[in-house]
Amino acid sequence: MAALKFHVLILAFWATLLIPCSSLGDSGLKKRHAALYVFGDSLFDPGNNNYISTTNDYKADWSPYGETFFKYPTGRFCDGRLIPDFIAEYAKLPIVPAFYPRIVDYTYGVNFASGGAGALNETHKGFVIPLNYQLHNFKNMEKHLRHNLGDAKTYTLLSNAVYLISIGGNDYFAPFATNCSFFETHSQEEYVGIVIGNLTNVIKEIYNNGGRKFGFTKLPPLGLVPSQRPGNKGTCVKEVTSLANIHNAVLPKHLEKLKSKLQGFKYSIAKLDTYLTERINKPSKYGFKEGKSACCGSGPYGGIYSCGGKRGVTKYQLCANVSEYVFFDSFHPTERVYQQLSMLWWNQVPNTKEPYSNLKELFEV
Repeated sequence: MAALKFHVLILAFWATLLIPCSSLGDSGLKKRHAALYVFGDSLFDPGNNNYISTTNDYKADWSPYGETFFKYPTGRFCDGRLIPDFIAEYAKLPIVPAFYPRIVDYTYGVNFASGGAGALNETHKGFVIPLNYQLHNFKNMEKHLRHNLGDAKTYTLLSNAVYLISIGGNDYFAPFATNCSFFETHSQEEYVGIVIGNLTNVIKEIYNNGGRKFGFTKLPPLGLVPSQRPGNKGTCVKEVTSLANIHNAVLPKHLEKLKSKLQGFKYSIAKLDTYLTERINKPSKYGFKEGKSACCGSGPYGGIYSCGGKRGVTKYQLCANVSEYVFFDSFHPTERVYQQLSMLWWNQVPNTKEPYSNLKELFEV
């Protein structure tokens, strides 16, 4: 009899090891928390593009990317962590993993972002995961949650969650890949309206699936990144800057309209335009030595997108101390900049002109 009990206990032990991870991870919410779901482009991509068929222009899975924090390349377009990584830390969540390859526990969040992606399906079509398909992946995740948690717990999880979205920059760079006359037959305002219209549709879909709390980034100063400096390929700086400025002016107005129409809709905006411009123009004020040139790249200001030597140009320079730089490569900031911006976004004080919340408030369950 004692031997039989022993064998039963052994079988029970091995049974727990054989339970699918999804059952353990999604069987219930381990503690009360607000999950983090992330959508966007290379500013937020934690490595999703590592697992899709694309070119090296849309990947960063080689050294020296990742050198500062992870000590190996993760696919992040940075020397270390990105804004969602820091926000997860402040919210006492694990680092939110990439959606690819498929994970099994979505209850703390997942990151759908793709480097090079836009709000428009046509932006870098065939090479990235556009925002609409990121939404498709989110809906598939929701079905997985409903299967494991049931409708009520899934709704609670998704309605308490915070949704971060960074999108639009690639939609404004892409039209000028070949010439600067794209808008001779198009209105800039109309084009921005289409971009933000697509973003708005995705927001509404997330809302319809339970999402209530959102964080958005204004576009960085696209005309001030190293790739757009004189002597590099950025020949349409005036046009790109104009589009980014229109986008940043229009986005808050659209979000206020959504807030008036969608019950329970809350949002916070990170002012990447002003945050980055200040650090580019006055780096020493924020603890940096170099605001205009990239730490990793080649050509004037490190503006040739050659970091790591796998994008057609094999030779590149790498700075001695990345923490002294605002930009890591020709387009993307350093981990230290992201850390500063994340802390500001987490704690920013609302005012009468900009009545939206900070992220800390949104994570309060």
